[in-house]
Amino acid sequence: MQFRAQPLLSAGFAAVFTALGLLMFVILETAGIAPVSLSLAGGFMLVGPALLAGFFALSDRLRHSEKATPGDIVRGFRRMPRGGWVMSFVCVLIFLIWITDAGILYGFMVGREPVGFVRLLRFEETVAGYVFYSAIMGAVLAFILFAVSAFSIPLLYDRRAHLVPAVVASVRAVFGRFGVVMSWAVLLAVVIIISALLLPLLLITLPVMAYASRELYLRVYPPDAPPPPV
Repeated sequence: MQFRAQPLLSAGFAAVFTALGLLMFVILETAGIAPVSLSLAGGFMLVGPALLAGFFALSDRLRHSEKATPGDIVRGFRRMPRGGWVMSFVCVLIFLIWITDAGILYGFMVGREPVGFVRLLRFEETVAGYVFYSAIMGAVLAFILFAVSAFSIPLLYDRRAHLVPAVVASVRAVFGRFGVVMSWAVLLAVVIIISALLLPLLLITLPVMAYASRELYLRVYPPDAPPPPV
């Protein structure tokens, strides 16, 4: 298992995003809008693909039983071609759209009354309604983004396809193996969302799921196979 090969480095990289998540939760608690944390946890699935280059670099090292270093993470991001950064920008843009929509929905359904994390645990009716409808919105955006990015970002990272062919290949792979791929997507979403709410878990689950995503991609598009057709 790649995580077990170098757990400190893997968890150390994940700690950067765990710390950012903690900072966001502190801000939400201070502002009295704790229910938005549920939207942020779900929204992490939208921005997640933009973080994969570093984990891809570590995975490639560990898969060949080589010692990985923090410099490999930097080299992973440097390796990402322009098309990969375009996809990452799209991920961040959709995340911002999602959070904006969630904020508007929160204003309509919960209002300006302060709601901290202690009160959030009561799961009142208005908060439950907000979580339900925001989850539906987020699920639609997450599915679209997953379809276009699940395989396109690793294809771009490995320079096996340019932007448009990579996106087409990703969509084809998702719909061509819909049951298997969507089962993985649901598992990925559940694990990451729960981990984002229980932040220390993210130190382990984020690198493990990133490495597993890399392995799934290599099963669908083996490294010795020709580039995917358009």
